[in-house]
Amino acid sequence: MGFIFDNERPIYVQLVEQIRLKIVSGEYKMNEKLPSVRDFAVEAKANPNTVQRALVELEKEGLIYTESTSGKFVTNDERKLYDIKDNIIKCKVSCLISDMELLGIKKEEVIKYLKNMKG
Repeated sequence: MGFIFDNERPIYVQLVEQIRLKIVSGEYKMNEKLPSVRDFAVEAKANPNTVQRALVELEKEGLIYTESTSGKFVTNDERKLYDIKDNIIKCKVSCLISDMELLGIKKEEVIKYLKNMKG
């Protein structure tokens, strides 16, 4: 799956977000070797320096690690993956509730609607 960017925010920030989602969703598995910077750059149609910057951020977060001669790999820290996924969920739900409140829909109504959704 490719990468999709908007012009409103820096590309490296969007790369961090999209790679993070691919990791916590399991698209990139624990301990899996990630594509090289060059391969990521080709796939994302982005500058390799931009990709490298994004990967540095993900390494600071502890989502990926580097083995000096082998490349970059997804963490094997299940707790880290759970915590980041939990934070993403909380952020998305909070944004949903805020958006609904702007429409005059109360949090309880949003929860009721979500419970009644099928699928």
